[in-house]
Amino acid sequence: MSKSENISAGLVAFVGIGKGDTEADTDFLAQKAADIRIFSNREGKFDYSVRDTGGEILVISQFTLYADCSRGRRPDFTKAALPPEAEKLYDRFIEKLRAGGCSVKTGVFGADMEVTIINDGPVTVMLESSGRAASGV
Repeated sequence: MSKSENISAGLVAFVGIGKGDTEADTDFLAQKAADIRIFSNREGKFDYSVRDTGGEILVISQFTLYADCSRGRRPDFTKAALPPEAEKLYDRFIEKLRAGGCSVKTGVFGADMEVTIINDGPVTVMLESSGRAASGV
């Protein structure tokens, strides 16, 4: 692991870029990740976004979100975008979050990383745009 990043309370976003994903998909997902209300108010209702709470976002590239495991015993990753295009859209996702006022830290694109998460609550959601770009938040 070549880089160590930590965040306090906030989100870990595993971002997968698929073949055919566009800048518009990326922009939509960045805004959605920043604004989705998945943090509880005093009554326990989801009422706040990471932007509302001032939380941080750790963004990790994760092409394996596009694994097709429907046949055989080995995942097929052909639906994932090739690294040069995926990295461009991954970087754009990060830039859009930062431009929207979010505090963002990142993993290293394409690197073999060890990620440790303390999940405070039962919330794990998958965000998609146009049925393509996947971002596990």
